[in-house]
Amino acid sequence: MLPDSGVYTARGKRIARLRGKVGLCFVAALSFLAGMTDAVGFTATGDFVSFMSGNTTRLAVSIGDRDYHAILTITTLIGAFIAGNALGVMVTRWVGQRSWPLLLCVGALLCLAGLIPAAIISLVCAVISMGMINAVVEEVNGLPIGLTYVTGALSRFGRGLGRWLMGERKYGWKVQLVPWIGMLLGAVAGALLQGYCGIAALAVNGAVAVSLAAASLMIPRRWQRTYMPK
Repeated sequence: MLPDSGVYTARGKRIARLRGKVGLCFVAALSFLAGMTDAVGFTATGDFVSFMSGNTTRLAVSIGDRDYHAILTITTLIGAFIAGNALGVMVTRWVGQRSWPLLLCVGALLCLAGLIPAAIISLVCAVISMGMINAVVEEVNGLPIGLTYVTGALSRFGRGLGRWLMGERKYGWKVQLVPWIGMLLGAVAGALLQGYCGIAALAVNGAVAVSLAAASLMIPRRWQRTYMPK
């Protein structure tokens, strides 16, 4: 007798829901780390570490003001962010789509950023780490997720709200608030931490990244593969 396909379908749905919940908790923690890092970098130096939209606007203003030092600095940071994203994808391929090696790299870079006295090198290390972290989770159950940038998340949330108000009853848009809330809370924590430790607070962020690497070991590898870039 063939197994009841309905039973397997129900079990599959339960697993998918659990995978989604675990993924969103992971997203919240990663966004918290990204918010902490951006706040530490910004309050300590005035430069954004993960918010490249802000850096792009600052670059345009600097070009208009002919502030060549700022142009060079911001261009370097944007390039470092792009390089970090590329490295993140490469590392995930090299390690067979596992989260913990990538998060250990992020943690090492953040610890280095917190210990290096040269501000620009410290910033570049932090920016590369924030680029890399985007490869840890790219989507959850088919829903796109941004870890270090929340403009897209708020835009998707707003569009989903508009569709809901027009009568559509799809609720996936609500999860877009998860990375925004995570980043907001992380930024508050980072600003407070920077007030006590200065730029060295990035080393504390590195320890958080290492803790997340350890926590990721509890997530089934097949689930991690669905979260990460293909």
